[in-house]
Amino acid sequence: MKLAMVGLGKMGGNMVCRLAKAGHDVVAYDLSPEMGEGLAAKYESVQAATSLSQMIEMLPSPACIWMMVPHQFVDDTIKSVIDAGLRQGDLLIDGGNSNYKESQRRGAELEKDGYLYVDAGTSGGVWGLQNGYSLMVGGSDKAIELLEPALKSLAPGEDKGWGHVGPVGAGHFTKMVHNGIEYGMMQAYAEGYELIKAKEEFNVDLHQLSKIWQHGSVIQSWLLDLTTDALSDDPELSKLSDWVDDSGEGRWTVNESIDSAVPTPVLTLALMMRFRSRQDSSFAGRLLSAMRAGFGGHAVKKS
Repeated sequence: MKLAMVGLGKMGGNMVCRLAKAGHDVVAYDLSPEMGEGLAAKYESVQAATSLSQMIEMLPSPACIWMMVPHQFVDDTIKSVIDAGLRQGDLLIDGGNSNYKESQRRGAELEKDGYLYVDAGTSGGVWGLQNGYSLMVGGSDKAIELLEPALKSLAPGEDKGWGHVGPVGAGHFTKMVHNGIEYGMMQAYAEGYELIKAKEEFNVDLHQLSKIWQHGSVIQSWLLDLTTDALSDDPELSKLSDWVDDSGEGRWTVNESIDSAVPTPVLTLALMMRFRSRQDSSFAGRLLSAMRAGFGGHAVKKS
């Protein structure tokens, strides 16, 4: 098929490469023209567009336009694409990490104006180019049918790693929960490794242990593979800070659990630990120390 990619950062650019390698024609557009020009120079099946209107003109009808932009800019991007000449029946795909409620709103608004909309929860990161992306897509049957050839190529296989999970909103909803689970898994690995490292009398080689766990273990995973690589490069992780960011989807997952009255203690605590990582010296910790000293006369460390 022929489709367009708007936003050619690490994810969008790699997705263009994977689509081109699979034989699709891609019109590439980015606010930085050199991004599209670089991809067009690399692949014969990629064309660089210098404007959104030119991009739309280069696409057959109905046009399929995949947006890979930060969630804060999705509404502006949609408006710009519509203003550039989007046609009735054309399809817009949001492959970024948008809040599913925003996707539902956008889908309803676009449907009223005669456009199709798909929200594609996309997982795979920088490894997706080589291994394929896990794609959770929400939208109408008609929209998914238009996009299916591209989905099969972006996924790890034609019949695996992707699926039509429900109406508009379902794609980003399931990706939101996916990321919440990811937080919990990462926190469990981090705590386990720290516990083993603290048992100094055993002097366990964490890199060796990771390689053991990679094969036949119940806890083997891609996250474990990434952990093994990191420990191989720097066993003490001395080049890294313990400051951990969050993209927002972990927060949305916890908010949804509250709204739905569904307990998610592991996912919630994993998010809280990310917040804790950003505090050099927390007031709460100092207050706890003061209380212990007050009621029990416990020793207090001075800063």
